[in-house]
Amino acid sequence: MRLGLAEVYNPSMLPTLRPGDQLLLSYGSRVRPGDVVVMRHPFQHDLLIVKRAVERRGGGWWVVGDNPEVTNDSREFGVVPDGLVVARAVLRLRSPRRGPQGVAVGSLVSAVRPLRVRSRRLRAR
Repeated sequence: MRLGLAEVYNPSMLPTLRPGDQLLLSYGSRVRPGDVVVMRHPFQHDLLIVKRAVERRGGGWWVVGDNPEVTNDSREFGVVPDGLVVARAVLRLRSPRRGPQGVAVGSLVSAVRPLRVRSRRLRAR
């Protein structure tokens, strides 16, 4: 299993992922419904995007962002072929928030979190 890191740059996966979050990626891992994946954009292959794999459809994945306000996902570009899925995200690494008194304890606890299925979001739209 090959591992790597990627950084989130846009708000399409809010509230799960915020811009600036780092993702620990597993290349070649089996993708299951509910997994967060890094993939090549179907219309711009040099652009990598982060989405949630919802379900298998005709040789590919229906993917959506967790942020319903951003529609740059399968609602816009349809099913993503398997060959465009680059990796599965395993962990979110978040920089702790700093307040006036320093780093908040609660943010330290949530700085590293496994990415799990968000069942209420798993609806093909």
